[in-house]
Amino acid sequence: MPPPQSTPKDLRPIHRYITTHDEHGKAIISRTMPSVAPVKEINDGAVQFSLMYTNPRLPQLSKDADIAFYQNHLDNAPAITIPEGTVCRVCDFPPDYPAPMHRTVSLDFGVVLEGEVELVLDSGETQHLYRGDVVVQRGTNHAWRSVAPGGGWSRMLFVLQTSEAVQLASGETLVGDEGGIDRGEAE
Repeated sequence: MPPPQSTPKDLRPIHRYITTHDEHGKAIISRTMPSVAPVKEINDGAVQFSLMYTNPRLPQLSKDADIAFYQNHLDNAPAITIPEGTVCRVCDFPPDYPAPMHRTVSLDFGVVLEGEVELVLDSGETQHLYRGDVVVQRGTNHAWRSVAPGGGWSRMLFVLQTSEAVQLASGETLVGDEGGIDRGEAE
């Protein structure tokens, strides 16, 4: 499905604030990067990603190592998940655009921030989600679709933490499949 070129995006820019410490150990807002999160267009411009934060394994907060790790990913887009790490990202979905079915080897928390979204599972089951609804995504094959009233855009916040692969009762181990979702890599 081609991206909806004629539908204006009616969502405000996302701001993200990262805390750090001053030389006296007091909490402050890092000014290393602007507060407005950069937006990357993916899937031929149909969907827009804003990478909010990333960290390797146990976060290394001393000397702002985690902020440097995240800054690198702004220019070198990570996969949907980071091995043994955490990703926080915001995704803006255009009206009625069916995101590809995909599975990640991770525990994900998805929160509807704006609009309404339909969660589609590979079983055929769907769930209509409203602003503030949370999905705990546990390594299942799924897709998202904006179903905002009046054909508007929808926005979700995702926090993804790498997990062990799901092993079914049959002994089969489920593997990740990004379903053709691109990462919005820098050109």
